[in-house]
Amino acid sequence: MAEADPLVPADASERAPASLAVILLVSVLVVATCGLIYELLAGTLASYLLGDSVTQFSTVIGTYLFAMGVGSWLSRHVRRDEMGVFVRVEILIAALGGWSAAGLFLLFPLVGDFRIALYALVLAIGVLVGLEIPLLIRILRHRFAFRELVSNVLTYDYVGALIASLLFPLVLVPWLGMMRTGFVFGLANVAVALALLVALRGQRRIAVDVIAALAVAASLIAGLLAADRMQRWSEVAFYGEPVIYARSTPYQRMVLTRRGEDLRLYLNGNLQFSTRDEYRYHEALVWPVLGRVARPRAVLILGGGDGLAAREVLRDPRVRHVTLVDLDPEMTRLFRDTPQLAALNAGSLSSPRMHVHNADAFRWVREARGTYDAVIVDFPDPTEFSLGKLYTESFYREVARLLAPDGVMTVQSTSPLIAPESYWTVATTLEAAGLRARGYHAYVPSFGEWGFTLAAHRPLAEAVRLPPRLRFLTPSSERAMFDFPPDMARRPTPVNRLDNQALVRSFAREWGHYEG
Repeated sequence: MAEADPLVPADASERAPASLAVILLVSVLVVATCGLIYELLAGTLASYLLGDSVTQFSTVIGTYLFAMGVGSWLSRHVRRDEMGVFVRVEILIAALGGWSAAGLFLLFPLVGDFRIALYALVLAIGVLVGLEIPLLIRILRHRFAFRELVSNVLTYDYVGALIASLLFPLVLVPWLGMMRTGFVFGLANVAVALALLVALRGQRRIAVDVIAALAVAASLIAGLLAADRMQRWSEVAFYGEPVIYARSTPYQRMVLTRRGEDLRLYLNGNLQFSTRDEYRYHEALVWPVLGRVARPRAVLILGGGDGLAAREVLRDPRVRHVTLVDLDPEMTRLFRDTPQLAALNAGSLSSPRMHVHNADAFRWVREARGTYDAVIVDFPDPTEFSLGKLYTESFYREVARLLAPDGVMTVQSTSPLIAPESYWTVATTLEAAGLRARGYHAYVPSFGEWGFTLAAHRPLAEAVRLPPRLRFLTPSSERAMFDFPPDMARRPTPVNRLDNQALVRSFAREWGHYEG
């Protein structure tokens, strides 16, 4: 004897609106898309705020999937009013998922252990999302044959996942930002709940659910309208400085702050430069290279999308052609087209001697031809594996292929004081790629003691020719940069390869110990 449908009386399939099955199947598509969006939001936000995107995405996804499994298991205990439970689950997901990005951004500067709040929210949303599909299958079981039911639900579920995975990096993050994305998809969950409540009007008491749905929708709309203000408040609280520009691109979160005359650039929360002392960093990065090359006609800059290293390079009249490769077109556009920032880099990105390529440097160097007299590698620190690949033996071998026989290159190499193992891993890896390497360091107040590594096919010259009127470097201070005290002295380190990414792990360990 067939079990009675606990949703409504036994003849409900005849009494239910004809459109209900269609609404329910569309609901599968919507909830699948929303569920994956919330997962991607949590992983992306964790990688922005905590670094190491591989670890953050791996742990967030694992926690989320586990929580979905818990939610699926809990669905067996829903024995009556399945539609009512599903509607309330949608309203709860709308509230939690819709406010997830904004809530986490606002909490980050306020809580001691951000990870507790992050994973508690991921668990809560995951459990609720895990309830959705089992409930929908049970609600639909009297409207489709079993084979057709499973096929339809899984098809809509997978299509929703595809939609979310394409929309998130290509449209949502660059155009809406993470806060607005959360609010928009929270409203999508509310829309599912309200559509079902309208379709079932007259069959069940819906007043309380409608009020709850409308209240959540109102809060999400308010959050959507206030997203910019909340984003600015959270970033001011995080950076401790007035934010004058913030933009999420498909590649990173760019934030500019200003306090008095000090302008600072942060990428994914990590300081890139301060106008108070960036000249120290960029003179130390560029001139030990150019000063050791007899005729630096062609120069390659990898990274350095702010144009500050290029500014130093273009001060040398011997340089005829500069190629700059930076992944993010928004970075180079911002520092080319914003008058204040273009003044900071002396208009280097608009120079007729400058040729900018917005491309993945790892791929670009493999496809590039020709040679360069000087190569300047100015990537962010290896906080994650996508950056760590730009410090590997295989990458340096490709760069070495582009370096002229008498050419010299330099690599930004993190702090030899705070992270000595990470610092000397760069030199070890350059040597494994067939180059001669020599480390040096400079004090930059915004960063502390900072390290660089020279490399060449031939022994590096001791003598260096520096232009007049540099603000930091002199011939004597340049020579002193190659002297390392015992606490920064060279030590045995592994080669950083694509298949081990030893540098990313040592960097996370050493900086994590330093920060606390």
